Amino acid sequence: MNATDRTPADLLRSALTTDPARPLITFYDDATGERVELSVATFANWVSKTANLLQDELSAGPGDRLALLLPAHWQSAVWLLACSSVGVCVEIGGDPAAADLVVSGPDTLDAARACGGERVALALRPLGGRFPQPPAGFVDYAVEVPSQGDRFAPYAPADPDAPALVVGGTELTAAQLVARARENAAERGLGPGSRLLSGLSYDSWEGLSAGLFAPLAAGGSVVLCRHLPTLQGQELEQRVTSERVTHRAV
Repeated sequence: MNATDRTPADLLRSALTTDPARPLITFYDDATGERVELSVATFANWVSKTANLLQDELSAGPGDRLALLLPAHWQSAVWLLACSSVGVCVEIGGDPAAADLVVSGPDTLDAARACGGERVALALRPLGGRFPQPPAGFVDYAVEVPSQGDRFAPYAPADPDAPALVVGGTELTAAQLVARARENAAERGLGPGSRLLSGLSYDSWEGLSAGLFAPLAAGGSVVLCRHLPTLQGQELEQRVTSERVTHRAV
């Protein structure tokens, strides 16, 4: 990857330039049987659309704080990179009442209603499906994002030295996040073509790094598994083989 990359959005742009067709995230939900594979190009398209939604429809900008109430999921990864593109700081499991806007899954809607700003809800259904009935007081992400533009240009460039992520009580700037991701990638022995299987939650830096940032920084990819403990031993080994997994974080 480019040594000058200083934000997660920079890492994604470099990946898009280097090899847009390679897989970036392969997502499994082992409670539903869902499998989704996103190439770098497809993932980047979702990020651009989401960043346009953030900037143009939700009026978010650099310095704003977003409470992210989502599990380890491919759409959570999209939001993390979209926020980096706009310059919005993501607080994982943050207090909605103290945030400028909130993004919630279906299980945290009651808590998310404490946010006085914009509220976005994700159904987390297969293929990015919408809610059967949109939750009152929320923008349904699956309804709004398809019409957003496929290219994103920020009104103001994101500052690498501004806060980008708060997780587990630790605040990281975008540049610090990238540096940590690179360090973690080196510690795990990740490189171009590596396939890291992660069953870790996104509620810790370890889970975010293994499930997104370290593979992205290394030029590799992640097999992100929600509800991985439901797999039996042989099923897990079959997945490792079928997905050509080279490293594990479970």
